[in-house]
Amino acid sequence: MDFGFSPQEEQFRIEVLDLLDKFRGVDGYFHRGVDAWKAVQQVYRELGERGWLSLSWPVEFGGGGMPPVYEFILWDEMAYARIARPPMGPGLVAKALMTHGTPDQHDRYLPALRAGTMNFCLGYSEPDAGCDLAAVRTRATHAGGVYRIDGAKCWTSNAHWADNIWLLARTGEPGSRSRGLSVFIVPLDSPGITISPIPTLEGGRLNEVRFDHVEVPVENRVGEENHGWQVVGSALAVERHVQFPPKRVRRDLEDLIDWVEKNGLDDTPLVTQRLSDLAVKVMEVEALSLALLGEVTAGEPSAVAAAYHKLAGTTLCQDIARAAMEFGTPEALVRGTDVEFMWRQAILETIGGGTSEVMRGVIARQSLHLDSTL
Repeated sequence: MDFGFSPQEEQFRIEVLDLLDKFRGVDGYFHRGVDAWKAVQQVYRELGERGWLSLSWPVEFGGGGMPPVYEFILWDEMAYARIARPPMGPGLVAKALMTHGTPDQHDRYLPALRAGTMNFCLGYSEPDAGCDLAAVRTRATHAGGVYRIDGAKCWTSNAHWADNIWLLARTGEPGSRSRGLSVFIVPLDSPGITISPIPTLEGGRLNEVRFDHVEVPVENRVGEENHGWQVVGSALAVERHVQFPPKRVRRDLEDLIDWVEKNGLDDTPLVTQRLSDLAVKVMEVEALSLALLGEVTAGEPSAVAAAYHKLAGTTLCQDIARAAMEFGTPEALVRGTDVEFMWRQAILETIGGGTSEVMRGVIARQSLHLDSTL
């Protein structure tokens, strides 16, 4: 089986690398500081001008109509360069709107998402629900031509600079679980919204977003009332192949190897053995990512493949970062050094986008067919 790129795909990869040269040194997502979003927005606008935020959008929606592999190549190289992650707006949000949105919503949102000039954050997790989206309590009450929203979301990435929040709220009875949820597009400058920072281990920022009688027009609901579970599920299904690119892990290993050589540890047998073990695991993550990409390209259900890939990749990030501390060089424990920063950041990888426990649950139920009640 040939896992290489076609000539056309390889040419696109070269074009991506040429663009990345323009942003080398930009303080993007993987770098330190709470203001990295300013540089990331610049990157998104550049990608929008090139049509690269809509590579796989259907042509009828203004997209390139290209296979998912092109998105994979783009964000894999972005991850290796440590410049930016895939934005939620042109990916998850746009593709859900294409399936569940109205023509008016297409006209209002898709052009700006395609251009990289409108930003979204996801309003899913809550203080009392965590990753259990069926337990969402934020309430949207229908009152005339508007919904009145009350509640709170937490651990919300990018809420302090996004334009809108893609909000999952309860419109059904309190015990309706997944059957009583709806999705709304809520402008973050709406009266009644309060955004508070939640500092993260690596010096970045998540947010708590509170809603106090926030009024949202009915036309901002995406899909039918109480059908939000289907909207959320379809959105997640189309974005799994780009959310954790394997070159992000390879870059971590290469940085660790450079650090080992700089500290004169490359001739130590235990160190070289550990690095060899990590290199094998990196190749495993790369193989899992290709298997996932194959399922997405073929239009097959990919939840299990995505769970395997995400679990393996994020736990490996921690293994790579932990190895520096195991090697015993003091720099690994000094705050502000590269390897210490790598460790603090790696912890967050096993949380964002679904915790390791959630990924193991998906694998247990859908792949191993284990009954959670046993």
